[in-house]
Amino acid sequence: MKNFIPYFLPIILPVMLHAQNILSDNKPYDPHELFTQSFSMPAGNEYRSAKGVPGHSYWQNNASYLIHARFSEKDTTVSGDVTITYTNNSPDKLDYLWLQLDQNIFKPDSRSVAATRYPGDYFGVLGKPNGGFQIGEVRITQGGKNYQTDPLITDTRMQVRLSTPLSPKGDKVSINIHFSFAIPLDGAGRFGRQYTQNGVIYQIGQWYPRMCVYDDVEGWNTLPYMGLGEFYCDYGNYDYYITAPADMIIYGSGDLQNPTDVLTPAEIKRLALAANSNKTVSIIGKDEAGTPASRPQGKENLTWHFKMQNTRDVGWAAGKAMIWDAARINLPSGRSAMAMSCYPIESAGDTAWTRSTEYLKASIEFYSTHFFEYPWNNAVSSAGITPGMEYPGMIFNNYKETKARLWFLIAHEIGHNWYPMIVGSNERRYMWQDEGFNTYINYIATDQFNQGEYANDPAYVAKDFFGSKVYAQFMQYKDPLMTVSDAMDEEQHFQFYGKTAYGLNLLRTVVVGKERFDYAFRKYTEAWAFKHPTPYDFFHCINNAAGEDLNWFWKEWFFTTWQLDQAVTGVSYVDRDPAKGALITIHNNGKMILPVIVRIKDANGKENTLQLPVDIWKRGASWTFRYPSSVAIQKVILDPENVLPDMDRKNNEWTNHP
Repeated sequence: MKNFIPYFLPIILPVMLHAQNILSDNKPYDPHELFTQSFSMPAGNEYRSAKGVPGHSYWQNNASYLIHARFSEKDTTVSGDVTITYTNNSPDKLDYLWLQLDQNIFKPDSRSVAATRYPGDYFGVLGKPNGGFQIGEVRITQGGKNYQTDPLITDTRMQVRLSTPLSPKGDKVSINIHFSFAIPLDGAGRFGRQYTQNGVIYQIGQWYPRMCVYDDVEGWNTLPYMGLGEFYCDYGNYDYYITAPADMIIYGSGDLQNPTDVLTPAEIKRLALAANSNKTVSIIGKDEAGTPASRPQGKENLTWHFKMQNTRDVGWAAGKAMIWDAARINLPSGRSAMAMSCYPIESAGDTAWTRSTEYLKASIEFYSTHFFEYPWNNAVSSAGITPGMEYPGMIFNNYKETKARLWFLIAHEIGHNWYPMIVGSNERRYMWQDEGFNTYINYIATDQFNQGEYANDPAYVAKDFFGSKVYAQFMQYKDPLMTVSDAMDEEQHFQFYGKTAYGLNLLRTVVVGKERFDYAFRKYTEAWAFKHPTPYDFFHCINNAAGEDLNWFWKEWFFTTWQLDQAVTGVSYVDRDPAKGALITIHNNGKMILPVIVRIKDANGKENTLQLPVDIWKRGASWTFRYPSSVAIQKVILDPENVLPDMDRKNNEWTNHP
């Protein structure tokens, strides 16, 4: 029969492949086939180098904003107009522009509302009949012409079609948009209103129409805002004005331009003192908050003017009776900045928000020293309803937090000013690239803050987080990290934080080593500061700067839900003589691979720990190595300090039983 096989192969193979495809097509639905990226390291090009840094022709567009807004506490609204100056630095002609209308997540007919599970409302989008942007007139200024256009609004996106295409490599267009929205009580956990004993605290984000990013990877990034996936924004300069009742104080991202118009002489003097103080200075104390003396008199409304350069967003907070304090931030270059906190009277206390500015200052100084210098002049920690949310130079934190939890919350939210506010990754698509990186640096900072004040606190213990006490949870989650943010199970999305941070720590402490990994991670941060890296840029950069091909790790850790199960299966001796050396056999029972850490104890009580590289698994699941013993082996233990995510530790130990 074998003589007929070549003749029938052209007929049989297509039939077999067709049948296989039918079976494959009829498999049960698996969302990972649609919403998880596949592992395929792209080749370098002129825009993104194979070295993992921007290529020689890298480009990104620029969006700068001039905003005039009015905050009305009477009807709880923000209204105004934004003028966006958009520069097309791409090599492409743009016939239309896309903008983000993130407030529209709260419209009753939004995609997020439609995709909310029953029962439940994880992102707080239901029951807001007046939610969303009200968009008024939209005008375009381009090439000396000014005209009105009718935008096409689709959920949280708005398309503006240009009468004349925007030319490549530097052409500009100006878009002026009138907008308003009602401030929800809880803005999907990212902004909102907190009622306190002395009035309402307002934390405001996603408050103006913003440009979608047009990049060399996706073109227009128009994934809708659904609740979990956060934001992807271009960089530019911000010049914004907020008119509010005169008894309100506005705390905004960036630099206040008109302090003499909106602050008292005493407050201006105290801010000057704080700018030169390493200790927290009171700007408005507990007894002054909300009193007439804390506000300029004689006007019904005041306009606050802020500017912030080279940033991707701004946020602000407002309140009538908040304590306000500040201190100097010392930066590695010798430059200084200002850390500030604002919080209600009930949040004050030595174990609570009275230490907020101290925490903020210490976090920024640590991250500036180890990763990249903080580029702006001010940072504000605002207490309110928000569990924790970040904007450039402005973080929103829950007003009830205390002790270690408050420290970690502030360290985490301001840490986002590095990832993704400085390193501008796409949070809507790759949540782990900001939440995970940030969690990683947070735990390193916690270990060192104030000589380890909270390093052993039960709430956040870095060595436990990076060890066996919690990894079992996120190593059993069903979604790979490369799942698109809004396709991740809501209740399991914290693996974006934990599994990513744990994986980076494994690279640092086990796989690569601290010196090489720290250098590579900093090189990634420096290369992509104020730019838009993809995960593959990160993978390429670490591979190159650390001098290690880690593609096996990127694949298993970020693209799969594989688990690790290393086992020691036996010990024998060369020629059955312990003096000639021991032969130790280990096995990899899981699909994940990692280096092997082995502790060996001989019959004389001598112990030795060694590490075998991941290369031992290249040719199979079993490995036998010779250990230079002189007497019998008493015990072999794999991963004795429990630093690896081994899911079955019962087989990690071999003991000699005579």
